[in-house]
Amino acid sequence: MKKKLVLIDGNSIAYRAFFALPLLHNEKGIHTNAIYGFTMMLMKILEEEQPTHMLVAFDAGKTTFRHKTFEEYKGGRQKTPPELSEQLPLLRELLDAYQIRSYELENYEADDIIGTLCTQAEKEGFEVKVISGDRDLTQLASEHVTVDITRKGITDVESYTPRLIEEKYGLTPKQIIDLKGLMGDTSDNIPGVPGVGEKTALKLLKEFGTVEHLLESLEQVSGKKLKENLAEHRDLALMSKELATILRDAPLEITIEDTEYHGYNLDKVIALFKELGFNSLLGKIAQQEDVEDTTELSSIDYTIVKDVTDSILTNEAALIVEVLETNYHKAPILGFAIANERGNFFIPTDVALSSSLFKHWLEDETKKKSVFDAKRAIVALKWQGVHLQGIDFDLLIASYILNPSQSTEDIASIAKTKQYTDVQTDEAVYGKGAKQKVPDETVLAEHLVRKAAAIRALKNEFIQDLQENEQYSLFTELELPLTLILAEMEFTGVKIDVKRLQEMGEELSEQLKTIEQEIYELAGQEFNINSPKQLGVILFEKLQLPVIKKTKTGYSTSADVLEKLASYHEIVEKILHYRQLGKIQSTYIEGLLKVVHADTNKVHTIFNQALTQTGRLSSTEPNLQNIPIRLEEGRKIRQAFVPSEPDWVIFAADYSQIELRVLAHIANDENLIEAFRHDLDIHTKTAMDIFHVKEEEVTPQMRRQAKAVNFGIVYGISDYGLSQNLNISRKEAAQFIERYFASFPGVKQYMEDIVQQAKQKGYVTTLLHRRRYLPDITSRNFNLRSFAERTAMNTPIQGSAADIIKKAMIDLANRLEKEQLQARILLQVHDELILEAPKAEVERLKQIVPEVMEHAIELNVPLKVDYHFGPTWYDAK
Repeated sequence: MKKKLVLIDGNSIAYRAFFALPLLHNEKGIHTNAIYGFTMMLMKILEEEQPTHMLVAFDAGKTTFRHKTFEEYKGGRQKTPPELSEQLPLLRELLDAYQIRSYELENYEADDIIGTLCTQAEKEGFEVKVISGDRDLTQLASEHVTVDITRKGITDVESYTPRLIEEKYGLTPKQIIDLKGLMGDTSDNIPGVPGVGEKTALKLLKEFGTVEHLLESLEQVSGKKLKENLAEHRDLALMSKELATILRDAPLEITIEDTEYHGYNLDKVIALFKELGFNSLLGKIAQQEDVEDTTELSSIDYTIVKDVTDSILTNEAALIVEVLETNYHKAPILGFAIANERGNFFIPTDVALSSSLFKHWLEDETKKKSVFDAKRAIVALKWQGVHLQGIDFDLLIASYILNPSQSTEDIASIAKTKQYTDVQTDEAVYGKGAKQKVPDETVLAEHLVRKAAAIRALKNEFIQDLQENEQYSLFTELELPLTLILAEMEFTGVKIDVKRLQEMGEELSEQLKTIEQEIYELAGQEFNINSPKQLGVILFEKLQLPVIKKTKTGYSTSADVLEKLASYHEIVEKILHYRQLGKIQSTYIEGLLKVVHADTNKVHTIFNQALTQTGRLSSTEPNLQNIPIRLEEGRKIRQAFVPSEPDWVIFAADYSQIELRVLAHIANDENLIEAFRHDLDIHTKTAMDIFHVKEEEVTPQMRRQAKAVNFGIVYGISDYGLSQNLNISRKEAAQFIERYFASFPGVKQYMEDIVQQAKQKGYVTTLLHRRRYLPDITSRNFNLRSFAERTAMNTPIQGSAADIIKKAMIDLANRLEKEQLQARILLQVHDELILEAPKAEVERLKQIVPEVMEHAIELNVPLKVDYHFGPTWYDAK
């Protein structure tokens, strides 16, 4: 087998990926666009190149031996955006999961590592592939070395061989160094010869071959001015060539043997992709044989119950209600297990649900049950007509509160944190993916009783930890009661007017047909609008619009490209609108119709209570927190969300600027507090401060920019992030942030203080003692540390806002029950609560809902709640 070495320029590819993709982030708020782009490229390389050896080279720091030659080398480069810096440690994690060697060398650049390994590998008979975004590396091309340079995007590359370089420039690869010597390189701040551009440099090199030969033969150069220029700047030319020369003999401490590649660690890659939210890439990973779980388990005594008797039902027990499917609405219950002072018992589903004695025990509030994922158990049993009560401990929620960054996938992963290993992972017992199946009864029975035994064994230790962290009341008074409310909301579901949704689908289809015809007329012909290839031909060849970006298969017609072309031709706006409507049609209208429950005509979402690090809830299957609101056609989808009873209405109440109010309270900033106490429009107030204008002089554009600054501050935005949001320069964005802090000095002080506190304690807390641990806050690695600092600033704000709305949900549910109202909470959409209620109760709700929500927690600024109601969710907005 031919040996093949792939060498990747790590910093260059990460940088290209970052700027090629929009600012993506995962559910924890960590930016992921650079790592996503890098991963896509990596997967492509492994599939296409099948390397036997592989290495990713990194720059070791900002100064190298080249700076001794020229102090201003790379001097013009802008500071790396923190949104990119924070992803570089994740890149190391990715390489670790893929088991790919990475290397950096003090005082040298990644290029020098690559150049040196290229030379060694070629001598040893390897085929070498170099991948970078930097054309400097094309000087390494040879008979056995191909240099792939990324073009627009990340996976679209141009492969440089000596033949291509000859065709393109009329040069040999080595002459690329001479080319840089003459024309310089602005990206690396290599000066070159002033006034000599690429055209002149190529002409000179075709005639004289090298910089040295040119300088020795100046009398033969035609053009008096050029001759004088070259004579005057000969030292610059020679220095520039030296700076551009990649070393081929850097003092590396690794050899080619160290770069051998044996494949990736599947479990690590899957775990990392899940953490980063790379769901589309998960599906692309080749299926491998399941790794057997080799954990040695102690023996466990248990009984398979054939008939439930009083003798096994005690006042306190750990309970397992096993539902394997992710979506537990109407999913089958595989079996039950209980662990108590009398032993461990497995109860088959048919035995359990046909026993009135067991069902009565499940519904008895005085019989205390410890569980894992109470909501799942409650909802699964509600679909069976059983109302589970008496839950006083939930291992999933306790573990999540103690450390929200730890895996809470199953009981085994949580138990492992306490050195408890007598329980297997669900994956080990059931398998995964297409191979997942339910084992025979004896294997299932043992697995379930081990789970119940684990909960029972761990309960007191977790309660003790919660008490020591001052988080026991967060557990018992907020999260545990909320679980019961969320279970009720999920089971209740939201009624969908299927007919209206279908009508909307038909209306959209007609609208799409109309826009389609308008596009054809503007194009002068019919074509497949959904085909990027055909669309590219129409836009860039027929209509002659400027080409912004090219891909491997032709012209790029991505949304960002089309937005830049919108002012050139009216067809572009039509295409963008066509795409937006198409997405609404497929994702939301057709998507919702697929998940409407056949029996209830409702959608039953799942609220994830133990997922985000800030404490916010998220919604899946379907996600009802992201129904589009920008386009009227998207907003109209809410017309299909209707009350489930005749003569009822939808009642929506949302907090106004809750995160900014929390910031005012936590930062104790006098100006911010005064603004909220006087009920000023906070975005107008900020605009007045950062633009130094009077209230009447604030334009809508100024207010929009001030709003972006206000919310950006909450999320710890950088000048780069703000510049992207507002489409302004980084310098201008930095000035906005500076002026904001000058106007609200308390906020600036808070940001500084909270980082110091985090460094001392290792974590930050919300107003209700929710914690987020920041192990990297004292890291020597600048990138890791700066991300932790940003997280320290924004978690108390976001987390406290999440705590407040959770508290409001509990208080409101209690108040509705106390006043014996029929109104019920249906959804929580971040800062908003959606209820349904009889029309007769609306006047009472107008008083109760704002009163409860505004007093969920007392801040030193007032909380403000707006409410609306109507026959549909759309009308209630």
